[in-house]
Amino acid sequence: MVMEEGAQRDRGRGTPVTVAAERRQILVELGEQNLDAICLSTYRTACKLRFIQKRCNLHLIDIFNVIEAVRDAGLNAVELNAGISVTRLENLVSSLFNQLSKRLPTTHTINPRESAVLLVEFLLTAIDSEPDSRLTVLSVKSMLATLCGGKLVDKLRYVFSQVSDSSGVLVQSKFDGFLREALKLPTAAHEGPSFGYTQTSARSCFPQQKRVMLNMFLDIVADPPQCLVWLPLMHRMANVEHVYHPVSCSYCRGNAMTGFRYRCLRCRGYQLCQNCFWHGNVSGSHSNQHQMKEHSSWKSPASKLGRALSRTLGCVSSREPPRPIYPEEPERTLNLSNIVPARPIENTSDAMLLSTSVPESSKSLAAARRMNEEHALIAAYVNRLQSSPCSVDSPSREDEEHKLIARYTSRLAETDSAGVIPNRSINFDVNKQKRELIAQLESKNREILAEIKHLRVEHEAACQATTNPTLLAELRLLRQRKDELEQRMSSLQESRRELMVQLEGLMKLLKAQAAGSSHASPSRPSPSTVRSVGAASPHAHMYPPQDSLAGVGGDVQEAFAQGPRRNLRNDLLVAADSITNTVSSLVKELHSDEVREEEERLLNGKDRAG
Repeated sequence: MVMEEGAQRDRGRGTPVTVAAERRQILVELGEQNLDAICLSTYRTACKLRFIQKRCNLHLIDIFNVIEAVRDAGLNAVELNAGISVTRLENLVSSLFNQLSKRLPTTHTINPRESAVLLVEFLLTAIDSEPDSRLTVLSVKSMLATLCGGKLVDKLRYVFSQVSDSSGVLVQSKFDGFLREALKLPTAAHEGPSFGYTQTSARSCFPQQKRVMLNMFLDIVADPPQCLVWLPLMHRMANVEHVYHPVSCSYCRGNAMTGFRYRCLRCRGYQLCQNCFWHGNVSGSHSNQHQMKEHSSWKSPASKLGRALSRTLGCVSSREPPRPIYPEEPERTLNLSNIVPARPIENTSDAMLLSTSVPESSKSLAAARRMNEEHALIAAYVNRLQSSPCSVDSPSREDEEHKLIARYTSRLAETDSAGVIPNRSINFDVNKQKRELIAQLESKNREILAEIKHLRVEHEAACQATTNPTLLAELRLLRQRKDELEQRMSSLQESRRELMVQLEGLMKLLKAQAAGSSHASPSRPSPSTVRSVGAASPHAHMYPPQDSLAGVGGDVQEAFAQGPRRNLRNDLLVAADSITNTVSSLVKELHSDEVREEEERLLNGKDRAG
């Protein structure tokens, strides 16, 4: 694929970096974070690039996604120094974020268009950070590989594959070009004085080694050079963003720390959170000149003691390898130059159909066998031409070539007549049936969605119908009537309790008087005599004592049987009858209200049904 060199971009050259940065939204947002207040340049650069990475959602994309997008864009077969256009860069970045949005779960959504615009703006700003620079394939690969997420070892392996030769040895000129493009990122974040590109940057990375292999190149993870010291730090910051340390900061007195934790090696028990350490905050006898140790995890004293004992006893190794060891020689790719396809394939659909078609008869198997023989003859002929280029123009070669072409054409004609084409038509029919089935399912899905919408509208209408003001007014009146009846019921019950208390007091009084009279006159008539006298009295059929005082007790009846106390007994009986009548009228009224409510409910149901 041929690509145009030095593609023209829709912005002028020679514009200062500050003026260009003012037009970039992401750099404006970066300035609002106040990250320039961090004293240490390494942490300041790592924080800035980490913010840009998260703002563009590049922390959700690993190096393998970048490799796939670059391959789909056709940039693998292009020279690293070849220029590309801004439109092609936008297409590459858009495909990267579109694939990301498809992979993410439904609970985590992003805006692919916004992320692509922000990333393209920052990449173009980084390209403009150096005068007379242009957008190349190497710049796109280097910047995307540096800013994307994932493991640092995988990213460095990809970078080494781009800057090494076929034998797996680092090419200094290619590595110098990678550093030039990668260091444009901190320059675009206004950290050029600390980590900008210089002519000695590539030589300072591996000063003693003349032959740099893969494992030596990966030592950047453990011991990075000065120009790339921010790269491993940015990955460590991403790993400790949610690490919790249950200790308080010695300066800000925070109850706990999140992220890095820094412990002074001179001041006993002096620890700082990452915010205080980055801004240079100190207190007490501690000084910024003291050596601090960075902790990315929290270990309790018990776990520290156990690990120390395990190391002492030799149960575990004292140091774990920082990374795996890879083979020095790269894997050899397969040589596919001598493989000739079975027939010219015009498009991918034909290739898929031919790859899935299987001979179904002995005739097709024989035709396939003959085709393989022809392929072998053509491959042998190609090999012979490559081995003896001096016989290319000989007449015998032309005759052999004509014979091969004629034989191959006849075999293709026999293959077409032997039933290969009908298999393709069958495959087309199958695809047509699948498309029809998909169309039917989509139509059913639309019908189901329309029915769901109709049911939702009906449900909303029913909910609105239940909020009828007339019904609500009736319901309020019924509740008010119910409250009044309940209050009346409670007042009647209270009056009944008071009458019962009075009855008990009168009963005690009568018992006391009866006991006094019995002591005064020992010749007391028997209860049977009293009952007979009471029955013979003219008031017996008016106030029957047995029925009226059945719930009071026999003692009260005996007390009422005395002749001199007839008027008091009558008064008590009248009071009891009035209580009974009042309670019965209350019960009737409550029953009538319940019947009336039931009738109104039935009428309302009939009205709604009508």
